[in-house]
Amino acid sequence: MRKVTALTSSTSVRTLILGIDQAGRIVWHDQNSQQLLDPPGGALLGAPLTDLVMAGTAGTLSGLLDASRSAREATAVLTLRVQRSDPIDVVVTIQAIDGYDGRSALVIVRIPPTSTERFLDPAMMRHALLDDTFRQIGATLDLDQMARGLINIVVTHFSNVASLQVQESLVADEVPTQQQDGPHLLRRLAVASDDHDPGWEVTFPIGEVVRHEAGTIYAQCMDTGKPVQKASGGHVGHVAESWMRRPAAGLLSGACKLLLPLNARGATLGYIVCTRRGDSRPFDAYDTEIGMEFASRAAILLDNARRYNRERATALALQRSLLPTDLSAPPSVEVKHRYLPGNQLIEVGGDWYESIALPGARVALVVGDVAGHGVRAAVTMGRLRTAIQTLAMLELPPAESLQQLNELMQMMGEREPHFATCAFAIYDTVTGSLEVASAGHLPPLLVPPKGRSEFLDVSPAPPLGVGEGPISSRMFKIKDGSLLVLYTDGLVESRGRDIDDGLKRLQSVFGPASVKEPIEALATAALAGVSSDRYRDDVALLVARLARIKRGRQTCWTLSGDLTSAREARRLVVKPLKKWKLGPFVPITQLLASELVTNAIRYAEGPVTLRLICEDTLVCEVADSAPALPRLWDAAGDDERGRGLQIVSRLSHRWGSRRTPTGKVVWCEQQIPHPGPEATSSRVPWNFKGGPQRVPSG
Repeated sequence: MRKVTALTSSTSVRTLILGIDQAGRIVWHDQNSQQLLDPPGGALLGAPLTDLVMAGTAGTLSGLLDASRSAREATAVLTLRVQRSDPIDVVVTIQAIDGYDGRSALVIVRIPPTSTERFLDPAMMRHALLDDTFRQIGATLDLDQMARGLINIVVTHFSNVASLQVQESLVADEVPTQQQDGPHLLRRLAVASDDHDPGWEVTFPIGEVVRHEAGTIYAQCMDTGKPVQKASGGHVGHVAESWMRRPAAGLLSGACKLLLPLNARGATLGYIVCTRRGDSRPFDAYDTEIGMEFASRAAILLDNARRYNRERATALALQRSLLPTDLSAPPSVEVKHRYLPGNQLIEVGGDWYESIALPGARVALVVGDVAGHGVRAAVTMGRLRTAIQTLAMLELPPAESLQQLNELMQMMGEREPHFATCAFAIYDTVTGSLEVASAGHLPPLLVPPKGRSEFLDVSPAPPLGVGEGPISSRMFKIKDGSLLVLYTDGLVESRGRDIDDGLKRLQSVFGPASVKEPIEALATAALAGVSSDRYRDDVALLVARLARIKRGRQTCWTLSGDLTSAREARRLVVKPLKKWKLGPFVPITQLLASELVTNAIRYAEGPVTLRLICEDTLVCEVADSAPALPRLWDAAGDDERGRGLQIVSRLSHRWGSRRTPTGKVVWCEQQIPHPGPEATSSRVPWNFKGGPQRVPSG
């Protein structure tokens, strides 16, 4: 098949048509056949077709004739006798036809031009190089594919051999520059020859980076940006020596070479090397003119492809850097995600996901979608993610967090219109409660351990940045082992599918039995069929298996509002700590609990609640009825108050506070050392004889 393509690729191919009967005798022919073909008897009519074929390919002709008798079309390369020349290879196609006198066959003979007949008609070369080909090549923006297509055009219509080299910086996504001095580094992107000789690609491999020193014709072409013509002539040992490859001498012997610079936007991107063998017509000034016009257009296409690939790579890198690389959650919650970019036209989008472990064994689960595509949507998504993380660390409830995001979007929209949708949920692994708020987003899907999955009825609110409508949240009680699915519209809506059908399909994937399946498998099943959609939007999917922490890993007490409750708190924390085998933590935890309880009793009214949670860290929480959040004071030496939170800050790994519907919670956290490498990375060194110890600073 490769040889057939090679023989018929030239625009100067001549076509002959003959008719044969069932016996294979020629019964009619066109005028050119009589002038070109050379039957032994001199007359074509009545001559067997086998008389025109050399003995070496007679078997191939027999196969073609058998195919025509079976009403099948067949093509092969045969060696035919021609007048005033040695036998030549031609492409023969035999098509069966039914006539009034029975079945016969049509023989189509395509004769390639000889070496001396190629590249003679400049008008034909210009038409083949410049008119039709660029419409085909311009449809791709892949640099390697475009280089191969350009070289195949050159080899077919302009030269016997061609290769394309570009600056190494262009392949490396750097801006090409016009180099003033020093060697040139170029990468070979494509090599082709009309005879498909593998020796060319072996001697001049694709992907090789070549170094052109000053004084060579290649450096001259790159420095001047003008075409360079060179006839090898005679002995070409110096060529092989310069390339340090012996096969080059045989391949380039007697050849004529033309270097066409690829000039675009003030820089020379590289060059095309066109080579004609010694038996072909050498390049002349008109060839150079046609070649330069081709090279100028090719350079623009290559530069456009480079710019597109560079911008695409930059946009994708930006988006990937803005998406989370790691999801955090309490040990009792399992979270998996999937992100699927949009199709090739909209690969960069504004969908995002987030899972943030919060103090007090809670987790924030977020999925959002910025309207639009491209870098602008990705940048807006990055801003919203940063704001989400900040708001989560401030421990604001979901509705209040979305309200703050809405104000941020409206502020950004004053310069450029933006809007986005977002679903925000906070799950408490101690109480098993889930608080959900949504701003114009699709409802989360909840899959209980028993029963049918349902879309949570969340209070509707306009998208972020659109209006001033209030955003409220709803509280749900979650059974252990339930699945929560957050997603963007690209998962359930497309050009060929209504959103209602997409939601039903999502429910079918997360059926009653899905709670027992691995989340990875469920996420993969949810995306099945979406990835093959050529018009798809980008998709963000977050799946969480929710469960409360074990009852034995947390304990809670209600203390009176008397100052004596601080002493009671010191007594109460001893038993659970010893039960959790955290005896060395007792002194420090007693002091922390005492300070938090004392602070709550002093500034709040009524009873307070003390809670200890033991997971990856040891958390001590004190809840009271006062809404005002405490602040860390810098107490003077003679102040009688203001040192409680300073003690908490010094002895704990971190501390904080958050408002609740009935008041506030103040908490502190101590790191629990774990055996293995993790212990070495702890911010707080530990001495199990006396609990955590601070490292002296300086």
